[in-house]
Amino acid sequence: MILIDTSVWIKVLRDREGKVVRAFRERVSEQICVLSRFTQLELLQGAKDEQEWDRLDEYLSTQYYLEATEDTWREAARLYFELRREGITLSSPADACIAQIAIESKVPLLHQDQDFERIAKVRPLAAERFNIL
Repeated sequence: MILIDTSVWIKVLRDREGKVVRAFRERVSEQICVLSRFTQLELLQGAKDEQEWDRLDEYLSTQYYLEATEDTWREAARLYFELRREGITLSSPADACIAQIAIESKVPLLHQDQDFERIAKVRPLAAERFNIL
């Protein structure tokens, strides 16, 4: 199982040449891909029109999600707080939540977002940057 961040999904969904999709399929192979509800939120809010919204909403309704727990919120806030005290500000509190969900679920996180690399330096986050050749 692998958690796929919004930063990767955006690249995959916007790929017109198939290069990103091929790299993505090769990387995830036969693993079960899961999302967080933050990815659902971020993808839907970025829809360019009703037609894209409907297509995305339909697709996302068929996906598997890792859900936040009662502890997720407090631990994500703690993570954000500790990083800020070290002079590191994440671009989004949602990234702290996504990272915390991955940590709690003990699944790797595939991303294209430097926030996760920062988090992995202070927490046991198995973060992997998705590189497209």
